[in-house]
Amino acid sequence: MEVTALEIVLLCIAALTAGVVDAIAGGGGLVTLPALLATGLPPHVVLGTNKGQSVFGAFAALIRFYRAGLLNRQLATVTFPLGLVGSFLGAGLVLLMRPEVLKPVVLALLVIVAAFLAFRRGPPPGERPEPPRQRLLSLGAVIALVIGTYDGFFGPGTGTFLIIAFSGLLGHGLTKASADAKVVNFASNLAAVSLFAYRGLVLWYVALPMAAAQFTGGWIGAHLAVRGGDKLVRKVVLLVVTALVLKLGRDVLAG
Repeated sequence: MEVTALEIVLLCIAALTAGVVDAIAGGGGLVTLPALLATGLPPHVVLGTNKGQSVFGAFAALIRFYRAGLLNRQLATVTFPLGLVGSFLGAGLVLLMRPEVLKPVVLALLVIVAAFLAFRRGPPPGERPEPPRQRLLSLGAVIALVIGTYDGFFGPGTGTFLIIAFSGLLGHGLTKASADAKVVNFASNLAAVSLFAYRGLVLWYVALPMAAAQFTGGWIGAHLAVRGGDKLVRKVVLLVVTALVLKLGRDVLAG
């Protein structure tokens, strides 16, 4: 099935919006996946094409956060390769079990994440000292491997889970956590798009225009996160979590 020029324009608008949201709080797929599905493309092609464009948004946000000095480069040397490995492992798990079995579990975790953000007490994570270097790198490695695997296997909420993990376990403020999350996001997306492209499941004439829009949106979103700080990131993460809970809840109820 061919995607028309008008549909590509509308998809680019969706990609721009998704790039902004994803750079701040994750959850860009909530915008682009339904938009791609609306064109009537087969689901596996939709997934491949979505990864083909979203990797550019993650890359743009990563660059902007790096330029703002928010990226922990030492941590990134561990989280990037393990994010890649995790995503490949997750993609392999799809052959062994159906990803849909995770929906109720992910739904419950998202509700916990929402409660954590809404009712957290005590000093903000950004005001707590980071763990010692070895503990920091070890925890970062576990986060990258586990959530990278989840992204390759299932995916919804990956960026949000990364932000909460880096914030809650490493003591990072939400803006810094969003920056460090983008390293793993970019790695897992890169691994996924490599697999999808190898299998011929990326429609590049659709993915590339969307990628340009995602790149722009990712840059804008990261810029807004840098300027707005933790207060903005917290609000957007809560909105994304609410949207994910509603979507997954509907999916679970629909069977």
